[in-house]
Amino acid sequence: MNLRTALLQGQKLLEDAKIAVPRLTAEVLLAHAIGCDRPWLYAHSDEELRELWWIHYGRYLHQRLDGKPTQYITGRQEFFGREFRVTPDVLIPRPETEHVVEEALKRVAGAAAIVDVGTGSGAIAVTLALETQALVIGTDVSTAALEIAAENARRLGAGARFVACDLAGALPAAAFDLVVSNPPYVPEGDMTTLQKEVREHEPSVALYGGADGFEIYRRLVPESRRLLRQAGWLIMELAYNAASEVTRMLEGWCDVDIACDLAGVARVITARRP
Repeated sequence: MNLRTALLQGQKLLEDAKIAVPRLTAEVLLAHAIGCDRPWLYAHSDEELRELWWIHYGRYLHQRLDGKPTQYITGRQEFFGREFRVTPDVLIPRPETEHVVEEALKRVAGAAAIVDVGTGSGAIAVTLALETQALVIGTDVSTAALEIAAENARRLGAGARFVACDLAGALPAAAFDLVVSNPPYVPEGDMTTLQKEVREHEPSVALYGGADGFEIYRRLVPESRRLLRQAGWLIMELAYNAASEVTRMLEGWCDVDIACDLAGVARVITARRP
């Protein structure tokens, strides 16, 4: 069997199982099995599939058909143009979360210190450390997640630091110019509505925000007021229907604004500490 045929067979299996983007998924899994990039597959499409490649490819296809996300199979996910290591201990970084970084970069001039609350893989913290001159600290309740974040920082050459704590309880008051966060915001009652890939494989601590999805927002807003210096910025990702409720939580803050994603969905809320 050559690589072209292996790709077609993998694509057909994924299509029959109604897996999204079956061709791309087959390419990514086969490239991972071989240890090459996707363009190499096309340059060598007539090459015979070696036994070891077939064993790995078959295992990866089986895992994906069983619902395991492609990113957890390959251990990689791109974010803001950089490749991050991901495992089931961390939420898979989404493209939508890049808007949090973009909004932070608009407000980072003169910032000396930034904290990323609930850092997970470190995608936001590491990116901001590389894109700015500020000291960046990421916090998380999961020590397993912090190990992944620290590994990503080392591998990408970022000077971000990481602290294990609930929200940012271990950090001093009035020490930061920006607080950024992609908090857990899925209501616990919506668990059964999530895709199998998310529900069964991504860490629940990074997904669920209490009964109504707003539990972490309610805690993070006053915690951010404690953390921020005067006129510092709070920047948070929003659930698709959270803008109105979170805006109410920010009563008394200055310059409250909503940024939408490319689909026009309210995605990021920003506010300045009075």
